[in-house]
Amino acid sequence: MNRLKDKTAIVTGGSRGIGEAIAHRLADEGARVAVCASRSLDRAQAVAEAIESRGGSALALQADVSSATDVGELFKTVLDRWGGLDILVNNAGIARDGLLMRLKPGDWDAVLDVNLKGAFLCMQAAVRPMMRARSGRIINISSVTGLMGNPGQAGYTAAKSGLIGLTKTAAKELASREITANVVAPGYIPTEMTEKLPEQLKEKILEQVPLGTPGKPEDIAAAVAFLASCDAAYITGQVLVVDGGMVM
Repeated sequence: MNRLKDKTAIVTGGSRGIGEAIAHRLADEGARVAVCASRSLDRAQAVAEAIESRGGSALALQADVSSATDVGELFKTVLDRWGGLDILVNNAGIARDGLLMRLKPGDWDAVLDVNLKGAFLCMQAAVRPMMRARSGRIINISSVTGLMGNPGQAGYTAAKSGLIGLTKTAAKELASREITANVVAPGYIPTEMTEKLPEQLKEKILEQVPLGTPGKPEDIAAAVAFLASCDAAYITGQVLVVDGGMVM
């Protein structure tokens, strides 16, 4: 498919896991992709090079999405390079787990800064060029935890739930300019972040999945590509849950 031919996309947290799969899928659909990483620029560069080796167009960039200065520079670089922005995927996220009564305020702040404030700053920067073009797709990566809660993840859950509310508000504010804003909420997807979970907990999680298997980063990427395409032109303010039935 070539649904995103001549479109420009920014994918935050694009150097690994779900973000890497999203970057590849958007590129495979024809988009020019800016692969953004907060720390691992080498890995972002590897993703960009892999995209270009298959005939795509990609750019690796480093930015701390919780910094307004870094975000401003990120978007300026992309706009200077490609002249516009059609798709923003806010995938950057961190987890600092701990029971509510023991959670350190610094860990709470760090998670909210990256997962929620970072998305807000990127959306704010994206809206300007999208409004001028009277077109755009904003896709925020939340989590099933933002819908159902999860013990030991107060900050992460709060951020992912907040991201849903932020997206719905953006969808209402931006609809008149033909800009859509939607959420993809992954279920259990094995990544570097989930590798740290004890095997017993992984088995317990899988017991809650009717389809019986974990998802793949490519499953999330497919949902993002759909929402970024013209096929989803009449969809906005929605949460697309990709979880094998986990929260059904």
